[in-house]
Amino acid sequence: MIIAIIILVAVAFLVIVGFVLSNRVIKPRQIPYEETYRIEVENGRMDPDWFEEVEKEEIWVDSPYGYKLHGFLIPNDNSERTVIICHGITYSLFGSIKYAKVFHKLGYNIIVYDHRNHGKSGGTNTTLGFYEKHDLAAVKKWVLERLGANTRIGLHGESMGAAIALQYLSLDNEIDFCVADCGFSDLEELLSVRLREDFHLPSIPFIWLARFFAKLLTGANLKEVSPIKSVRESSVPVMFAHGAEDHYVPTYMSEKMYRENNSKNHLLVVPGAAHAASLPTDPITYEKEVESFLRKHKLL
Repeated sequence: MIIAIIILVAVAFLVIVGFVLSNRVIKPRQIPYEETYRIEVENGRMDPDWFEEVEKEEIWVDSPYGYKLHGFLIPNDNSERTVIICHGITYSLFGSIKYAKVFHKLGYNIIVYDHRNHGKSGGTNTTLGFYEKHDLAAVKKWVLERLGANTRIGLHGESMGAAIALQYLSLDNEIDFCVADCGFSDLEELLSVRLREDFHLPSIPFIWLARFFAKLLTGANLKEVSPIKSVRESSVPVMFAHGAEDHYVPTYMSEKMYRENNSKNHLLVVPGAAHAASLPTDPITYEKEVESFLRKHKLL
């Protein structure tokens, strides 16, 4: 009887931890839209004067999953070059404005938008790219319809946004470039790191259980959320940027993806920068490296 109780308790513990882990992925704690604006401004990462003064248009794009994606188009003197910027998890498009200013100075139109289950966009769960990459396809289609079929399009993503942008490359090789800032190389590998670092737990069997519950609740297969696989399949040039002191998404993940095709790719590791802090930590180097990368591939 005691043994049976112990077994039941152990099984219940495994199931609960697996369920909680899956919910940390598919139901992340959301920071309210207006709060993300305040955080960006107060931390000096966003120039509110530039954002308020620059010409922009609020847009709504139809997701293939039946909800609306909210965003802004920031045009740039009839430019035929556009960059679509993808923000990180729990956040909103305001996390993308610091990058928007960089690309706007380089002559690009800008699209920033809220991912599903974030900001003002619809959707009830987050899958870190499994469904989001198809939303990105809808945004790209909108850009071509609005700005013309000759528009050259690049991508920029931060953290989860970088993972989404990289996974999109496996769907579409007609992208001119991608800048992937502090993205993870493989979701289950990242979850294993977080289990070990945050909870001192092994990856097996908790990763299996999290995958099961995520599939049950959303239909998404977390095992397929693997940006490094898309990098291997794609010929699109990628600039990887990562903070040397990133203890949330380990820096080695960008280094590993960079090595998959380093003849076309570029790597910037910013000393002293934490997660998603490469541009704020060293804006001069970051902007210079982005410009150099674009010039190398004749995108300026």
